[in-house]
Amino acid sequence: MPNPDRADAKLLAAAGLHFASAIGAAHAIRTRRISSVELTGHMLERIGSFNPKLNALVTLTAESAMERAHHADEALARGAWLGPLHGVPCTVKDVFETSGVRTTAGAPFLADYMPQQDAPVVARLKAAGAVIVGKTNVPPMAADWQSYNPVFGTTNNPWDITRTPGGSSGGEAAAVAAGLSFLGIGSDIGGSIRIPAHFCGIYGHKPTLGVIPLRGHIPPPPGLPQHPLAMGVGELPVAGPLARSASDLKIAMEVFGGPDSHDAVAYRWTMPQPRHSRLADYRVGYVLDDPLCPVSAPVKKALSDAVEALRKAGAKLEEGWPAGLDPAVQVETYRYMVFTVMASFMRPEDVAHIRAAAAAGDPGSKAMEMAITAPHSVFFEANTRRCASLALWQNYFRTHDAFLLPTAFTAAIAHDHSEPMDARRIATLEGARNYMDLLFWMTPATLNGLPATVAPVGLTPDGLPVGVQIVGPYLEDATPIDLAGRLADLIGGFRAPQGY
Repeated sequence: MPNPDRADAKLLAAAGLHFASAIGAAHAIRTRRISSVELTGHMLERIGSFNPKLNALVTLTAESAMERAHHADEALARGAWLGPLHGVPCTVKDVFETSGVRTTAGAPFLADYMPQQDAPVVARLKAAGAVIVGKTNVPPMAADWQSYNPVFGTTNNPWDITRTPGGSSGGEAAAVAAGLSFLGIGSDIGGSIRIPAHFCGIYGHKPTLGVIPLRGHIPPPPGLPQHPLAMGVGELPVAGPLARSASDLKIAMEVFGGPDSHDAVAYRWTMPQPRHSRLADYRVGYVLDDPLCPVSAPVKKALSDAVEALRKAGAKLEEGWPAGLDPAVQVETYRYMVFTVMASFMRPEDVAHIRAAAAAGDPGSKAMEMAITAPHSVFFEANTRRCASLALWQNYFRTHDAFLLPTAFTAAIAHDHSEPMDARRIATLEGARNYMDLLFWMTPATLNGLPATVAPVGLTPDGLPVGVQIVGPYLEDATPIDLAGRLADLIGGFRAPQGY
């Protein structure tokens, strides 16, 4: 029965509840300000209104969502609380297997793939009480910084539909930014959480390597149970959350984190608390530009303003890369290791295409061919450099708590589906840039398996969001998340794009 003391759901929606945090939405449900059925129905109406121009959600699960919303409300009526996301509408990137829901990874050969089981992250999202309203768009096999594919088409950025929301978690970022989802689950090996968060003006967190299971993620394609990623382990990729607040990232990490079932027989995981309870106690290093990948002036200005706000608030700041770190060597090592991961699940026809392109002189294909054909000694040397690099960062974080750097050298870019990918050019005020430059600022966190939080810090003069990347100590994910939240207290956090 409706609660006569609760405000009308439409009034709550008009007041902007759809742009509240996931925690705020759960609190509104728990305090009977709105029911899960009302909130889920409202979100499905918004999806019907706004998704056609965004194409963020590509598979809707409206019927099962309303069933779960009814279940959440019935449980609350009995005095039961399902978890921290009780009754809250959320979305899942279309690379995570979801039982009974089409999961394509944007690949035509998976257009009709219907998993019979949930990936651990999906199961944990459900166990936390969330209502899954749909799956969100990605590039084919999650391999681009844009989100378009032959199965579902192109996803647009809610800040400017002529631009991409990023990739490969672009559908998730667009949905969260436009108020079509309260929380999303994405994945990241080359910035696939961080760049969409930056392009869309939301929060994203790349967790410490191995903290969240990757089993049930595509790639690798289904049917490769012997592949390390099919077992949930890997050298670089991670799963992680996208949200509209830092506090939601922390809750999401608590929901998603912890060993997979076959490892849980031996150990448990608990996220350490943030290193400090006062901003003035934080010791923060930063680099906002580098000759190897210059940052466009409008982006650098927003980042500089954020650093200055931290300085004025009392945080201790130190500019410069950690002593002994060579960014060029880091990028070279990272590029090779990314290609080895991608090569490991390529189909024979893909390998043949790469070899033909390499023979024709394509530089990107030559690098990929090396990852396919190089002896194990080459991989061993690269992995040794990675281990030495992590040791360097571990030593740095004995005297520093976090490290700030750009997420990308530019704000959201115009759609560009030309091939080959590495021949694309990105327009900036300072001139055209190589598309593959987007890898540079992703390197420190991914190569070293470190946690990294992206937080919105302002807009360019063209009205496009800018996000700062906050890298934290290994396994201490709550520290960069906490700093992101404190930064929001200083300069403001998420702001909604106009028209939504």
